[in-house]
Amino acid sequence: MEARGRTALYVCSVLFFLTDASPELIHVPSSVHHGIEGKSVLLSVETRFPLEDVEIQGTWSHIRPSGIRTTLVSFTEETSITDMMYRNRLLFKEPNMSLLIRKLNQDDEGDYHLNLNIAFHNKTGQVIKEERTVHVTVDVPVSTPVIEKSPSYAVVEDKANVTWTCSVERGTRVTFQWLQDNVALGPSYGHHFSHDNSTLFISPVRKEDKGTYHCVASNAVSQVRYSRAMDLNVYYGPYNLEVNSSQGLRTGEVFTINPGELAFFECQADSNPPNSYVWISKSRNATQVITEGPRLEVRSYRLAQAEEYLCRAFNNVTQKQNEAQFTLVVASLGTGKEKHTQDGSSVSPLAAIICSLFVIGCILLFFLSRNCHPKRVLMSIYNRPLSEQKRPHRSGHEDATEDFGIYEFVSIPGKMESAQASCRSLARLESVQDMHTTIYDVIRHVPETPSHSLLN
Repeated sequence: MEARGRTALYVCSVLFFLTDASPELIHVPSSVHHGIEGKSVLLSVETRFPLEDVEIQGTWSHIRPSGIRTTLVSFTEETSITDMMYRNRLLFKEPNMSLLIRKLNQDDEGDYHLNLNIAFHNKTGQVIKEERTVHVTVDVPVSTPVIEKSPSYAVVEDKANVTWTCSVERGTRVTFQWLQDNVALGPSYGHHFSHDNSTLFISPVRKEDKGTYHCVASNAVSQVRYSRAMDLNVYYGPYNLEVNSSQGLRTGEVFTINPGELAFFECQADSNPPNSYVWISKSRNATQVITEGPRLEVRSYRLAQAEEYLCRAFNNVTQKQNEAQFTLVVASLGTGKEKHTQDGSSVSPLAAIICSLFVIGCILLFFLSRNCHPKRVLMSIYNRPLSEQKRPHRSGHEDATEDFGIYEFVSIPGKMESAQASCRSLARLESVQDMHTTIYDVIRHVPETPSHSLLN
């Protein structure tokens, strides 16, 4: 089997020679190696022919970026000679011609060139030349980046510039990237970068530049490293000033509220630092400052007609201001009820009158109950026979059950008056018995068997 494999390889080689094709007798898996300073790197070579059937002569050479060329190793299929300057750092691996470089340093960067002459034993005089080049970089891992900002204090939009710088203590061929609120930044209006992205220049600063910034550093032999976060505070505004109210009906810049309703208005704007607010009333070409602060309270029952109001927001740092104007109209919205709220609980004039009448009525009832004793008067009227009712003449022989009751006879010496006793006199008759008055309670004969109606 081994003999057959060699025969097939020879046949292929002959065919390549006859057809002037160039067979790939050696293969380099990687043409670029990113080495780490102080570490080792292997320049691997794979052979695709039987080494025992050929004669080999070749060299490994180092070509520095400056163009200086140095022969590192000269070798044959049996021996190798290494340059004395690199003997402790180079290892030529026979028979596959790979080269191991130990303890890389910056001087080891450059191109490594393999020059190989191959002569097959069965083809006397035929020599195949193979050349391969491998590029080696020597990098230093990146340390944690450091971020700085100038100026260090907060800035005002449209009036200031900001410079960000990012640096590393260690690292070669470092790539820098800038993040604002974890979003990568690129060249744009107001954003300018240095050639290696280590510097970000913002000119002029705008509201959108406010946020948290990071610097990201990396290279071919290091993972991505983030700097500490740093905030950029930008003073801006006021923007998007607007007046709102949760009451009434709004149509454009006109607010309509019910009569008697207490309305509250909120004035809001986007600003840093927060704005100071002033409310102004406009009427008859005159203006008047009503109050300060973001909230306005209006009592609709004090408005004789539609009035115009204005909210003015002012940023003390940016020295900018903005205004919003609206008209307030008092009219019934047809809701069937009015809101009466003043400081959480307000009473309309009509409600106050009703409450006053109710209190007066309660007071009158109290005095009447104290002086007239209505219960006693009602009992007396109920028990006394009605004079207005004409009873039919009785002979005295009728059923005695009909005459059952309690009768009061009042005898007052002197002139009898037909005037009816007052409520106060009747009330005293039960408790006071003076020498001029006699009271008789006459109970007529009660039958031994009570009637059915009384039991009920």
